[in-house]
Amino acid sequence: MSKKRKWDDDYVRYWFTCTTEVDGTQRPQCVLCNSVFSNADLRPSKLSDHFNRQHGGVAGHDLNSLKHMPTPSDQSETLKAFGVASHEDTLLQASYQFAYLCAKEKNPHTVAEKLVKPCALEIAQIVLGPDAQKKLQQVPLSDDVIHSRIDEMSQDILQQVLEDIKASPLKVGIQLAETTDMDDCSQLMAFVRYIKEREIIEEFLFCEPLQLSMKGIDVFNLFRDFFLKHKIALDVCGSVCTDGASSMLGENSEFVACVKKETPHIVITHCLLNPHALVIKTLPTKLRDALFTVVRVINFIKGRAPNHRLFQAFFEEIGIEYSVLLFHTEMRWLSRGQILTHIFEMYEEINQFLHHKSSNLVDGFENKEFKIHLAYLADLFKHLNELSASMQRTGMNTVSAREKLSAFVRKFPFWQKRIEKRNFTNFPFLEEIIVSDNEGIFIAAEITLHLQQLSNFFHGYFSVGDLNEASKWILDPFLFNIDFVDDSYLMKNDLAELRASGQILMEFETMKLEDFWCAQFTVFPNLAKTALEILMPFATTYLCELGFSSLLHFKTKSRSCFNLSDDIRVAISKKVPRFSDIIEQKLQLQKSL
Repeated sequence: MSKKRKWDDDYVRYWFTCTTEVDGTQRPQCVLCNSVFSNADLRPSKLSDHFNRQHGGVAGHDLNSLKHMPTPSDQSETLKAFGVASHEDTLLQASYQFAYLCAKEKNPHTVAEKLVKPCALEIAQIVLGPDAQKKLQQVPLSDDVIHSRIDEMSQDILQQVLEDIKASPLKVGIQLAETTDMDDCSQLMAFVRYIKEREIIEEFLFCEPLQLSMKGIDVFNLFRDFFLKHKIALDVCGSVCTDGASSMLGENSEFVACVKKETPHIVITHCLLNPHALVIKTLPTKLRDALFTVVRVINFIKGRAPNHRLFQAFFEEIGIEYSVLLFHTEMRWLSRGQILTHIFEMYEEINQFLHHKSSNLVDGFENKEFKIHLAYLADLFKHLNELSASMQRTGMNTVSAREKLSAFVRKFPFWQKRIEKRNFTNFPFLEEIIVSDNEGIFIAAEITLHLQQLSNFFHGYFSVGDLNEASKWILDPFLFNIDFVDDSYLMKNDLAELRASGQILMEFETMKLEDFWCAQFTVFPNLAKTALEILMPFATTYLCELGFSSLLHFKTKSRSCFNLSDDIRVAISKKVPRFSDIIEQKLQLQKSL
C-alpha cells in the first residue's frame, strides 16, 4: 500500500486548499478552478505546475487567509471572499441555468434527466475523461428539481415586475385576454405596461385558470385577487384592454361594471386587431351566404380525414402549391382572410374535387355570383389583414393604432368613387373576374352600400385614441400650432418653453414618441404625465395572442394536467432571474436546516 501524503499549510501559496475524504485521505483542491487532485499530487511540484500552466503563475498575492479552512462552510465563504464560486455554488448555478433554458425553450421538465444529462455524461466520458464525468454527474437535474428551480425563478421574475409596478410614476396599463387550452380549461392571461427609468416596459403579468365559468364577475374576481394577493391596490391600473369577448367588454358587461365601480378613473379599451368581426356584422345577406359557403367547403374537406387525404393527393398530382387549407376560426383574426385568398386562388381545383366527391356544395360553389362575391371578400379581408398586421407589434399605443384605422377608413370614399365608375383597381381579385358591364353594375351597388355601412360602423366602434385639436401637441410639440391651446391651459407656458429648446428638438427627432416623453419627466413633468397618460393604454391584445401561441407548447395532450403559470412566465418574460440572489437564499436555507 502506497504511503499517503499529508497536507502542508505552505501549499496555499499555489492557491490550493485541502479536502479530506471519509477515510481520512487528504486531497488538494484548486480554489481558482475547483479542480480536485489525487493524494499522490499533494506535493509542491505538482501544485506549482498546475498553478503556472492553468492560472499563469501570478505571484505577489496575500494568501494568508487561505490557511484556515477546516470545514466546507468556511471554505465556501473564503472562496467567495476571493471572488471564486465554491463547488456547491457551481452545481446549483448549472442546475438553475439549465432549468432556465428548459423553460425558455418550452421543453418538458423530464428532458434533463431522460435525455440531456445522459448525453452530456457520455460526451464528457469520451471527450474530457472520467473526472469530468463525475463532476457533471453531481449537477442536480431531476424532474422535481427542474420544476422547483423554475418555480423559484418565476417568483423572482414576478417580484421584479411587482417592484417595478409599485415604483412606476404613472398608473399602469393592463392587457387581458382569455383562451381555452388543450384540457378545455379557460386561461386568463394578462400583460402590464409601466414606466421604468425613462422607458415604457411591457411585461408578462399572469396566466391563471378560470376554474368554473367565464362570466364577467369571474374574470373580475381573478383580476382583482391577483393584485390583492400581492398587496397592490387595484387603483394602480389606469387602463385595461380586452379582446372584446362578451364577458369582458361592453357598456353593460359585468367585468366593465365591476372594474369601473372599483376604480372609476380606469379607461377600458377595445382590441383594435379584430375589425374582421365588424365586417361580418355589416355584410349583406348574399355576401354573408358566400362566406358561409366557403366555411362549409373547408369543413367538408378538412373535417373528414378521407376527404383531406384525397384532397392532398389530388393537389400533389396536379402540382398545386396549396395542399393544406387553413381552418376558419373566430378568434384568430388572420385565418379568415388567409382562407378566402387560398380558396379563390384554388377555385377551379376545389371545384373539380367537389365534383369528384359528388358533394351537394357544388351547385353553390360554381355559381358565377358566388365567385364574384368570393373575389370581393378575398380582396376586402386581404386589406384587413394588412391593417391588422401593421398593428401587430410591441409598443403599439391607442393613438398610433387609431391613426392606422383612420387612414384605412379614409380610403373608403376613394374606393366607392372608383367602383361607381366600374374601376376595381383596389380589388384585384374582383377585377380579374369581372368580364361584363352587367356583372360590374351588379356587384358595384353591393360594394358601395357595404363600404358605407362599414365606414359608419368603424367611426362608432373605434373611438379610443382619437385626439382633439388641443391635445395633438402630444404627437409633435414642435410643429403643433400652439394657438389651438387655450390661454387658460396651465401647461401652455411649459409647452412654449419646450418648443424653444434645440436640444429637446434633437431628442424628439431621434427617439420614439413614448421614450421622448419619458425623457421629459425630470424637466417638464406635467407635460410628460399628460402625454403618457394618453400613450400608456394598450391598443391591442397582441401580447396575449403571442402568449397563447406559447401556451400550445406547454399545454399538450401529454401535459394536460400541467400547471403552467410559472413555466410560461419564465418562458415569455423579458426579465432575467437574479440567479446570484436565488442561489444565495438557497444556500442559506440549506444551512439553517
